[in-house]
Amino acid sequence: MNMNGANSHDIQSLLSSSARDFLIRSNGDQVKIDSLKGKKIGLYFSASWCGPCQRFTPILAEVYNELSRQGDFEVIFVSGDEDDEAFKGYFSKMPWLAVPFSDSETRDKLDELFKVMGIPHLVILDENGKVLSDGGVEIIREYGVEGYPFTVERIKEMKEQEERAKREQSLRSVLTSHSRDFVISSDGRKISVSDLEGKTIGLYFSMSSYKASAEFTPRLVEVYEKLKGKGESFEIVLISLDDEEESFKRDLGSMPWLALPFKDKSREKLARYFELSTLPTLVIIGPDGKTLHSNVAEAIEEHGVGAFPFTPEKFAELAEIQRAKEESQTLELVLVSGDLDFVVGKNGGKVPVSDLVGKTILLYFSAHWCPPCRAFLPKLIEAYKKIKERNESLEVVFISSDRDQTSFDEFFKGMPWLALPFGDARKASLSRKFKVSGIPMLVAIGPSGRTITKEARDMIAVHGAEAYPFTEERMKEIDGQYNEMAKGWPENVKHALHEHELVLDRCGVYSCDGCDEEGRVWAFSCDECDFCLHPNCALGEDKGTKDDKSEEQNPSKEGWRCDGGLCYKG
Repeated sequence: MNMNGANSHDIQSLLSSSARDFLIRSNGDQVKIDSLKGKKIGLYFSASWCGPCQRFTPILAEVYNELSRQGDFEVIFVSGDEDDEAFKGYFSKMPWLAVPFSDSETRDKLDELFKVMGIPHLVILDENGKVLSDGGVEIIREYGVEGYPFTVERIKEMKEQEERAKREQSLRSVLTSHSRDFVISSDGRKISVSDLEGKTIGLYFSMSSYKASAEFTPRLVEVYEKLKGKGESFEIVLISLDDEEESFKRDLGSMPWLALPFKDKSREKLARYFELSTLPTLVIIGPDGKTLHSNVAEAIEEHGVGAFPFTPEKFAELAEIQRAKEESQTLELVLVSGDLDFVVGKNGGKVPVSDLVGKTILLYFSAHWCPPCRAFLPKLIEAYKKIKERNESLEVVFISSDRDQTSFDEFFKGMPWLALPFGDARKASLSRKFKVSGIPMLVAIGPSGRTITKEARDMIAVHGAEAYPFTEERMKEIDGQYNEMAKGWPENVKHALHEHELVLDRCGVYSCDGCDEEGRVWAFSCDECDFCLHPNCALGEDKGTKDDKSEEQNPSKEGWRCDGGLCYKG
């Protein structure tokens, strides 16, 4: 984020053209550019086709509507839409001004002048046209109205206030605001924050539409009611990130605890204050008002009421218990639950878990709907068959995240190994035990029944069958082999296929820009250009040409790609 740019811009010449000295409102009214003199300006680069823009525009509108009462701040929409109809539809939702869509010359000029590489993008200018920041999107998201007037001094002041608040934190400083000193119950009653002081408080960041939150809430309700039943001094305050009031009310109505009011302004501030990065998150505030833990959701899932009172001493005790469990882990303890003491083969027949004891077992968390899973499956099958051909004692158990039996059957029929039955209750407990947050995931269980690694997917992807038996010792052996392989290679090379010097680097799996074949472990690369050559290509005699296939270059065209919170050019 660039604050306080050195250059100043004349607003009139910046926003006008030879044929136009005005901006427009969504109703078609014209507003003279010289009426903006003395105002701070936000140049908002955005487009209707951009998902991140669609999500950010309402946030900016809320801030704008509050600041517009002061009369010294204006936002100007600089559209990246592809046609006038899309522009008008998107602009109709905006309360500010815009450069007319027909004036593509001015829009392109602004785009180039402010080096707009991704949208949404908000450049903030002061009253004299000087750039205060080109990171307006981040400022608005983090600080909202409180960040105004968006100067470097104000942002610095806000950061210092947050640091001071953390040092002097109390329950009141966390949960109250200038206009509110209460939270609400599920029936709408106001509960004074002072009534909660001296208790252990859980701040529950959640969103009803988010699957992980919906799945965690019943577990949290169970733990909460058990702790209250035991008379523990514990309370939870929901900090809902829902934007629809009906969803908020429905969610809170099913919960036995308290909440911040719907769309309370403190929710964004608290999300930033506690550096919220995932949902669900349950922050624990101790009886003294200080933060005990940044997120105990995982501990609640795994240990239930046993995690209370969430102190460092309690977590040290739980860690010791966990270490003891891992030391005594057996395959039956991992895969058997009550009468569920079997996996299934290709014909649907039951295979007792006891038949697998003494083997290396790979637990393959995957699903048919998941493209990375489908891409990884052939590599795993290839490695599996090669290992089995060596008469090694290996088995794979497919643990499905498919949505229906048909999808499970379709995916499983292409696999040469075993599986948990579709919808098996053990899937949820295994996902919790191995902290499965993404698929495909491959967990290796050794012949003793202890977990060897949860990173077997990466091992197979890079080393294939050679990764067996997936131990740390085997990885060290392979590492030594690759180091021996690179002896005598130069650290840097120049190559006719690339303008920059290429550096020898360790990496995972990549596609060689010389031969278009897959490469592993070693590459000569240019980080600046994301260019890689396999050592055979980089050090071979024919350094100046690619094969016919790689000479066919894709025609460059102007376009965009959306990734996370931004859409990028190129």
